[in-house]
Amino acid sequence: MTFSFLPAGTSLCVLGVESSCDETGVALYDTGRGLLAHALHSQIALHAQYGGVVPELASRDHIRRVVPLLRQTLADAQTSLASVDAIAYTQGPGLAGALLVGCAFAEGLAAALDKPVLPIHHLEGHLLSPLLASDPPEFPFVALLVSGGHTQLIAVEGVGRYRLLGETLDDAAGEAFDKTAKLLGLPYPGGAALSRLAEAGRPDVYHFPRPMLHSGDFNFSFAGLKTAVLTRVRQATDPEDPAFRADVALAFQTALTEVLVKKAFAALKHTRQKQLVVAGGVGANRALRAALDHEAQKRDCRVYYPALEFCTDNGAMIAFAGALRLAAGFSPKSAGAFSARPRWPLQELMPD
Repeated sequence: MTFSFLPAGTSLCVLGVESSCDETGVALYDTGRGLLAHALHSQIALHAQYGGVVPELASRDHIRRVVPLLRQTLADAQTSLASVDAIAYTQGPGLAGALLVGCAFAEGLAAALDKPVLPIHHLEGHLLSPLLASDPPEFPFVALLVSGGHTQLIAVEGVGRYRLLGETLDDAAGEAFDKTAKLLGLPYPGGAALSRLAEAGRPDVYHFPRPMLHSGDFNFSFAGLKTAVLTRVRQATDPEDPAFRADVALAFQTALTEVLVKKAFAALKHTRQKQLVVAGGVGANRALRAALDHEAQKRDCRVYYPALEFCTDNGAMIAFAGALRLAAGFSPKSAGAFSARPRWPLQELMPD
């Protein structure tokens, strides 16, 4: 990724802070040298006993982790806070308390260092994360954003230039994975556990509906698919049978994947693009990646993914998004007044 707005031989170092949900991430991105270092703490073990994220516990853990992670990142990058030129942080969407921790930390640090700040939309960070790769896509492209809370298809013309093509009308893909995993008695985090279980499933034992597969638009709906799984589990003679659970997991994953793939490539055709970017936690799913790659090969298209370590929430994507915003001419703000935005539609970043 080049930053032609800078004079030759100069660069900017952006510190990124992510705390929107259950991962605390800190990173340093340099516009001349790339990603210098990043550190991440996951709260999976903290929330596992509750079967899901507990917002108050998440907020408190962010407070405990953010300073040690900053120190680790600076040490790994072999630099100091004096080298930081701007601070980017996740302003939203996410859990209100968790967001406030990152906002307050970043704004306070920026004020102490007299550095500008860049409040970043969490989903923009995910959208741009595949550009961190050594062989990134070029603008424009279509993005399939699939995470625990969001499933959207977006036409991406450039940094800050997004057009929503379609989105889920109820459960997001990741949410459907987690809820289905819970129906099958799998431990938290359910999505990854369900994917592993599906590898032992037998194809075509069960067939679940493909919601909105033929709707003629780019919207999604996965609540009905989850309900179909619930009905099948309730009808089972032995819902604890390992073979039954694996077969159901595979049938669910196959149905959801088919919908995502068909809609994504319909969006590519609609926009006349040849590049599909997949971002968000569900983008790490191996079955989804295999299905997308297979379809891309048939259509002479290409699919780009972030590195697995950047599929889930992380500070690197926030630092990088901040750097790209600076490169695109978006002005940072002075440290001071701030607010978290737990509900922040990505459409608000899109031009009218």
